[in-house]
Amino acid sequence: MLLDFEKPIADLEAKLEDMKKIASESDVDVEEAVKSLESKIKSLKKDTFNNLTRWQRVQLSRHPERPYTLDYIYEILDDFVELHGDRNVADDKAMVGGFGTIDKQTYMVIGQQKGRNTKQRQMRNFGMANPEGYRKALRLMKLAEKFNKPIITFIDTPGAFPGLEAEERGQGEAIARNLKEMFMLKVPVICIIIGEGASGGALGIAIGDRVVMLENTWYSVISPESCSSILWRSWDYKEQAAEALKLTGKDMLDLKLIDGIIKEPLGGAHTDLKWMSKEVKKYIKSTYEELSKQSAEERISARIDKFCSMGKFKE
Repeated sequence: MLLDFEKPIADLEAKLEDMKKIASESDVDVEEAVKSLESKIKSLKKDTFNNLTRWQRVQLSRHPERPYTLDYIYEILDDFVELHGDRNVADDKAMVGGFGTIDKQTYMVIGQQKGRNTKQRQMRNFGMANPEGYRKALRLMKLAEKFNKPIITFIDTPGAFPGLEAEERGQGEAIARNLKEMFMLKVPVICIIIGEGASGGALGIAIGDRVVMLENTWYSVISPESCSSILWRSWDYKEQAAEALKLTGKDMLDLKLIDGIIKEPLGGAHTDLKWMSKEVKKYIKSTYEELSKQSAEERISARIDKFCSMGKFKE
């Protein structure tokens, strides 16, 4: 799938393929032309992806080929064992989690999971967790705390499921309880936004000692489309809404709402999953090494202070 801003690059790449095909089928020397075109493509790619608008980054975060939670889990962790159910209502397929190891260190990994095709998307509810999903996540966090294992969360959701049945089962309470309990977890907690980070649905597993975003992701109280429909009664102003919301990693870092940004390969995380996974793994290992040197009391105190200091206001 091509996004609008990727089309000029794709057109040049198609020309390059045609040129190489001509060279292989005839004696025409096109070596100089090929080199020139390759250089032009590289320059255009760099210029395009280094100057994306906020809305374009939102589009990239939703790319259908973008790696999801389980992609990172299977690339980064060894011996992953998925755990199921909230021991109350059901096993929410939109929220996955379990134990796995990175270089012999065991972690509890939890995250929202979207689907690749229509059938999977229906099963995973498009990555929108019900209350039982957040209660499952909390159960797994408490299990990790019991066995003194660090926690990693991967955030990628368009929001918590807004259906009537979810509200009847206590969606707001489930998320609020997660926020409260995550502040007090005695083990290191590392939160990584790998795609969409929308509203309380994202925040429900995003209270950590370190919260970081991949380069082409977004994190906000509301999606650009929903913001546009509330303010302008139409989705047509989603680009203006994205600009006003200041929802990219750079914006979040400037506002001191996250702790860092993990660079993506040129073109987005979906262009090189192995490279992207290595970068995420590198970040997890170095951050855990840093956090493990602190006592549980120090981590909890710093975690509370970090979130309490967020926001700017005037009296």
